[in-house]
Amino acid sequence: MPGSRKLGRATSHRKAMLRAMVTYLLENGKIETTVTRAKEVGAMAEKMITIAKTNNLAAKRQVLAFVTKEDVSKKLFDEIAPKYAERNGGYTRIIKVGPRRGDAAEMAIIELV
Repeated sequence: MPGSRKLGRATSHRKAMLRAMVTYLLENGKIETTVTRAKEVGAMAEKMITIAKTNNLAAKRQVLAFVTKEDVSKKLFDEIAPKYAERNGGYTRIIKVGPRRGDAAEMAIIELV
């Protein structure tokens, strides 16, 4: 996994969380989360988009193994990947939005460019 920060979670929990967040990001285009999580999610989302750019059966299976919703993987191959065909990486943007009210964790918005 790129970066592989532990995020204070067991491996299975961390993987599940990242899969869910990447799926949500690809589905909705942006998420508000902590900065460290945003960086991890960004790395994984970039990886998924890069894989989706090849658009063959092997790539579809690789993406489906990670993304939790079939319709999101379809959207990734049909809409998102073609949009970035000429672009080599840098598909996501992280914007810091200041501390969270409860625990003052540094928050950020991650979105698809």
